[in-house]
Amino acid sequence: MISPGGTINGTVELPGDKSISHRYAILAALAEGASEIANYASAADCASTLSCLRCLGAEVETNHSGVRITGKGLRGLQPPRRELDAENSGSTMRMLSGVLAGQPFVSKLTGDESLRRRPMRRVMEPLRQMGAEIRASDGDRAPLEIHGGALRAMDYTTPIPSAQVKSAILLAGLYADGASTVREAVRTRDHTEIALREFGAAIERENGAVLIHPRPKLTARRLIVPGDLSGAVFLIAAALILPGSEMTLRNVGLNPTRARVLDFFSSMGAPVRVPSLQMRDGELVGDISVKYAPLAGGVVSTAQAPEMIDELPMLAALGPFTEQGIEIRGAQELRVKESDRIATLAEGLRLMGAQVEEFPDGMRVEGRRAGQLRGAKVEPRGDHRIAMALSVAALGAEGDTVVRDAGCVSVSFPQFYATLSHLRGA
Repeated sequence: MISPGGTINGTVELPGDKSISHRYAILAALAEGASEIANYASAADCASTLSCLRCLGAEVETNHSGVRITGKGLRGLQPPRRELDAENSGSTMRMLSGVLAGQPFVSKLTGDESLRRRPMRRVMEPLRQMGAEIRASDGDRAPLEIHGGALRAMDYTTPIPSAQVKSAILLAGLYADGASTVREAVRTRDHTEIALREFGAAIERENGAVLIHPRPKLTARRLIVPGDLSGAVFLIAAALILPGSEMTLRNVGLNPTRARVLDFFSSMGAPVRVPSLQMRDGELVGDISVKYAPLAGGVVSTAQAPEMIDELPMLAALGPFTEQGIEIRGAQELRVKESDRIATLAEGLRLMGAQVEEFPDGMRVEGRRAGQLRGAKVEPRGDHRIAMALSVAALGAEGDTVVRDAGCVSVSFPQFYATLSHLRGA
């Protein structure tokens, strides 16, 4: 139950970035030696990746500061004795598919009911073109049975912007018979390229293309995962909803392919500042300061949407607290996430009294003139980002809001409600 009002004040350090944690863990398992990964994400999705890597023979130890992974080298993974369960993690399934495509054994990747509904064709097709044999349920749904082996180098242009697909191809490219290239019309997050370079892979980027050279010797590393910017966005939005709020978030990942959302906040009139910035393990890391201010609203364009795909639910839920409302276009990818995020968020916001228009590729949420939100019982349909977005919107509603199945936030930000209560002084 979320009661409205209060202020967001204080300083917090966020859990590790989910996207980066997945990549560090996978590459540590393919490296030679023991890697130490500090501030590894507490998200359930990242625990799923560790579980799968254990099944493939990597030694994984967790402790209070992070994770220690002793890798087996590029050719050292072992055939799993059981199905690899990615649970709710699409990142785990798609990226591990790239690794498994190059292994000399058969493996089977499955997940929970939600993940088994999500389309996998976009990653299956390029891996098949490289020579992997992949069988799927209903054509393109998990479980995936992957018959790995010798792979061909490939020059591939992604039809839809997807960092996960790009990552799967680059990871498969480690096992190819020559250099492989991935071309993107719209640049997606580049954590995989950075992590590959940190572990010793030869990778080049030029004019929207990424080239990976095969069969490198990957070397174990000591790495620190930055705080999760996607999680930070929910707390920033909370501070922008509640008058009198002022907050600082420490050591947040500010990779340029992810930080466009901060520019969008600024374009709406939000006083978001980055008072410190440093480069750490190839990633930009800094502090973010924000305080309450009235918001103008704005439009997320088709060109901008892929760079903010995980943050769009929260931006949309800010619509009722802006003067002009929020419109999002070019975000059809939201239809095939943990839920249909466009439909699920629209349903929840309407129950709270918002005026919402849905589009095939986005939505428009009207601003303050449409009236104040009211408390309601909302259903995030098992989607962590929808649960957090509706919970933050509830802070500015009239009356209490009940978020059903709120435990689904553990997929990405288990400490979300505790952190929110701490910042509100509760």
